[in-house]
Amino acid sequence: MLRWFQQFQAEKALPADAGQLSKDLLASLMVMAWFVEAKDPYTGGHLWRVSRYANLLSRAGGLPEADIARVTLGGFLHDLGKVAIPDAILNKTGKLNDSEFAVIQTHPEAGGRMLAGHPLGHLVAAAVELHHERPDGRGYPHGLTASMIPTDAAIIGVCDAFDAMTSLRSYRKPMPLDKVLGIFRDESGRQFNQFWCNQLLVLAERGELNAIMGHSDDGIPLHICPHCGPTVLQHSEDKPGDLLACGVCHSEMELCAEHDQWTIKPTGRKASAEQLQPKADKQLIKRLIEESVSHIPLEQLVRFER
Repeated sequence: MLRWFQQFQAEKALPADAGQLSKDLLASLMVMAWFVEAKDPYTGGHLWRVSRYANLLSRAGGLPEADIARVTLGGFLHDLGKVAIPDAILNKTGKLNDSEFAVIQTHPEAGGRMLAGHPLGHLVAAAVELHHERPDGRGYPHGLTASMIPTDAAIIGVCDAFDAMTSLRSYRKPMPLDKVLGIFRDESGRQFNQFWCNQLLVLAERGELNAIMGHSDDGIPLHICPHCGPTVLQHSEDKPGDLLACGVCHSEMELCAEHDQWTIKPTGRKASAEQLQPKADKQLIKRLIEESVSHIPLEQLVRFER
């Protein structure tokens, strides 16, 4: 895929159907991001959730449609640089030591390097590289302060932290929503941009985030493995009777639909090697791309270095 990008960039010509090209290039980035997420069986659906939270926050904050679309894409791609983080650190169940945390802190800049020279990198660079910056200057990688942090990064930073706190992680269970909202109130203006933090608090208190929490797509809940606890991911195209797999204990599950609710039940078998291979949710990615690109002016999409 990277060789294809390099060959494509060498041509330095904008094709007639730049809109379709933009969609194809975005799809390649988003599939890559999805496979990065698949490295961690505890964070299934994280990219979709951050993307949807970011969409709601930017809309609530009154951003123009083109900016909302760009922030939505940035939410899905923000963790691109985690491809460079060793699995042993990414999935560690205990507290990270200083050297391990230093490795984690490299992922925003790694993501920026991956985007360098990409025709669509400019759309999401701020979200990818700066989403761990903080208004109080204690973030990374650059220690920027409030006025220096781009809007995209400020929004994604709020949404990323909210999802991390309310989701299952290898080192802890999801935190109760009331506790999470208390942390956001305390950290408003310090860890989190005050304006965007307030937008999240209002949406959460109205219950407008509930349909996203604990889901991997609209109407599709995350399933908890009954054997070991991590999430079992259901794709958009999956249907009752399809077989799913736990990425930790490798148990096989059958997908069921009962009383308009999705559930899983163990089959008593171990999943096959094929079932354990990560598979990108192409329908979800296509839907998000179509939704976003339709609102971004064509001249803001593909850019080539001359």
